[in-house]
Amino acid sequence: MRSSPIRVAGSGHAGPIRQSARIVALLIALAGLSACRRHDFPEYPANYREFAYVSNGGSNTVSVFDVVHVRLDREIQVGLNPTGVTANPKRNEVYVVNSGDRGGNGSISVIDTAKNAIAATIPVQKQPYFIEVDSSGNWAYVANSGSNSVSILDLKARRQLAVVGTGEAPGVARLAPNGKTLIVSNRIGNSVSILDVDTSTNFAQPVPRLRKVIEGCPGATDIAILPDSAKAFVACSGGHQVMVVALAHADSNANPATANPPTFDALEAMLNVGRTPVHLALKPDGGELFVSNFDSDSISEIDAGFDDVRGSYLMGSHPVRGLVSADNLTLYVSNFRSPELSLYSIDDGKRRVLPLPVRVGDGADALAFSSSGNLLFVVDARSGDMAVVRTSTPSLFTILPTGRQPNAIAVKAFRLP
Repeated sequence: MRSSPIRVAGSGHAGPIRQSARIVALLIALAGLSACRRHDFPEYPANYREFAYVSNGGSNTVSVFDVVHVRLDREIQVGLNPTGVTANPKRNEVYVVNSGDRGGNGSISVIDTAKNAIAATIPVQKQPYFIEVDSSGNWAYVANSGSNSVSILDLKARRQLAVVGTGEAPGVARLAPNGKTLIVSNRIGNSVSILDVDTSTNFAQPVPRLRKVIEGCPGATDIAILPDSAKAFVACSGGHQVMVVALAHADSNANPATANPPTFDALEAMLNVGRTPVHLALKPDGGELFVSNFDSDSISEIDAGFDDVRGSYLMGSHPVRGLVSADNLTLYVSNFRSPELSLYSIDDGKRRVLPLPVRVGDGADALAFSSSGNLLFVVDARSGDMAVVRTSTPSLFTILPTGRQPNAIAVKAFRLP
């Protein structure tokens, strides 16, 4: 769950900067589509499909974007106050978390991505905000902030299997890559719940068991877990630290450093970063972790192996999300109160200066890459649209409309039979 400053809704009207960006985007789209598509866009087979799904909390819809043709495909009506959205790695489905109203239970909308239509609705508990799907695509975990619990879902049967208690106001639930551990951040409880949920066998129903509760993380929010499942990092958004937790059941053969994995979970370190750390972006290779410090206008770089904060670097105003490219070279940062996208060169250890700024809106929030990585999608929570950025030579390609108050995005690519 994001901290409260980030969830403030904007007016929904574009200012002069946004209007200028729209004009630039239109000119690029008209003049550049035919000229640049061949070398900027992959050649897709006829049966290839790729869509980006954006949840719109203010209009109770999901905007569906055709990534192949870079256009809005349709709007899908879902439940009340949709927040999180996640794609299934194995099946052509996307799941939308409907937080509902303050007093009632929420639900999960299941979208059939081949038809781009609602296939099912799964009831869960109060005020869910986040959903995690395991690597088999069979099970999902939903953090229910209003019920202090996590729902375990059977995605094939479209039903809630069990509910497990957590700390107060869980916001994020992350599954370790080996499928054996679920980490839950409890925002109001200022703690982290660690659960046993072995999903390493595709057909074994997970039986969650609380292993450990670690306290002392004010406003615990985002979570990142190393590829070898040896450590979890938790952003303490109520302060200026990142909690590091050593995890039991790490992969002993994945990394020489974890040849003797711990048999119990333990607090390993508390790392000082900037004020109000709200998001953690881990390099695909697990080497470095980047922290978005909302109230310090900076990112902090952490050596994930040695729990060492290498430094902090100024970005735009109120950085809120980070996303690392697949080649581990570039960190993209959305700034919630700056119109420009920030880029950080990881090897050079400094902010990248572009010939022309990439203006993505003054309420930039959620980020996602297209499957090929040639496009970056930047959701604007204030103006109600999504900027499409070319990553080869970072520049704005176009801006597409969403519903009101968009807040999360997921991308799903697949081939039709």
